[in-house]
Amino acid sequence: MKTGHIAVIGGGPAGLMAAETLALAGYGVDLYDALPSVGRKLLIAGKGGLNITHAENELDFRRRYGARQAEIAPLLDAFGPTALRDWMHALGIDSFVGSSGRVFPVGMKAAPLLRAWLRRLRAAGVQLHMRHRCLGLVRDSADNTVAPRWRLATPEGECVIEPTATVLALGGGSWPMLGADGRWVEWLRAAGIPVASLLPANCGFERPWSDFFRERFAGEPLKNVAVRVGAASPIEAAATTDTPPAGPPASSREATRGDNWRRGEFIVTTHGVEGGLIYAHAAALRDTIAAVGHTTLWLDLLPDRTAAEVRAEVAHPRGRRSLGSHLASRLGLKGVKAALLRECASTEELADPERLAAAIKCLPLTLHSPRPLAEAISSAGGVLFSALDEHLMLRALPGIFCAGEMLDWEAPTGGYLLTACFASGRVAGSGAARWLAGAPALPRNTP
Repeated sequence: MKTGHIAVIGGGPAGLMAAETLALAGYGVDLYDALPSVGRKLLIAGKGGLNITHAENELDFRRRYGARQAEIAPLLDAFGPTALRDWMHALGIDSFVGSSGRVFPVGMKAAPLLRAWLRRLRAAGVQLHMRHRCLGLVRDSADNTVAPRWRLATPEGECVIEPTATVLALGGGSWPMLGADGRWVEWLRAAGIPVASLLPANCGFERPWSDFFRERFAGEPLKNVAVRVGAASPIEAAATTDTPPAGPPASSREATRGDNWRRGEFIVTTHGVEGGLIYAHAAALRDTIAAVGHTTLWLDLLPDRTAAEVRAEVAHPRGRRSLGSHLASRLGLKGVKAALLRECASTEELADPERLAAAIKCLPLTLHSPRPLAEAISSAGGVLFSALDEHLMLRALPGIFCAGEMLDWEAPTGGYLLTACFASGRVAGSGAARWLAGAPALPRNTP
């Protein structure tokens, strides 16, 4: 066993991966977590099937990290989707690629993976300390400088640890009941570390529905629709959507239709909308709301029908039939889709066949605010990459590394979140091991 007391604070995927990396490098590792057991969020993520990564091509995969793809790319060089699947297989868990390109463990569940992983960690000597919540860095009483010591709240009272190196993997700010409560933001800022405020990512958005629509349709999915964000109008849409969507699925049962439209499904909620198609655009929606106070999501209710076809069917004489019966008969537009059309289109649009057809192909859905951070699947914001070296060590606090959702990045659901968390844990763990050994830093993609 190599010398050096290593602390990993946080027992999610990033922290567990950092602990494994350090332990397999020969270091003794103590892992601390505020909850009674580790991997709580991983288990929740696996309730409907653990989507651990994605099988799409490397270029498209990296684009999922948006403005931070340049910073995330080196992490993926070190431990990308293929390496993650190989690692899982070495634990005795096979994987498969779903029809959407998402990668799942055979059996779909997270629990077998987590059990196998914990057996490996314990065999490697990792010591788990549960119900140990980090309260921050200890400050020197003489000059108020930060010392590399940590205050922990434990079942036996507060204690102080002084590790040789530390990997922080405390999560973001979503789902605080699972341990990621974002309290670390203030005490890292107090230590002079630049941290971008935590914001909801992969979240729902608020839209004030009428009482009838909310009571009748909350919880209903809108399936086989297409959406876009940004400038658009029904007239523009009518001129650019004469070709039905085509091409392979992008991810999460979505297909790119062209002209920045994306196809899939989402859910009407009591407060507004949420679901995969909303999450895919969440960053743009959130940032626009922050800038101007609201945003518009443009919705194609019938992406399998061209604008010309919709115009022809809407204009077909309906005789004594109601508008609802006419749209259901000619276009199959009924249920929650028909109700949403009435909810969002004006009386004048509904009465004018040309404008009605345009609204069906490009219906404006105005959104007013994201749902609270605590409800989000993940969070944006965190420790700025400029505050970290290439091995994820804080430049101002040598020997302290950060990983996972603590870093300033975000990604849509589809396996991208977990992949980057695992990758950052591997890089932080490797960086800590090399720093402890006093060896020259190696490139991230070095085995």
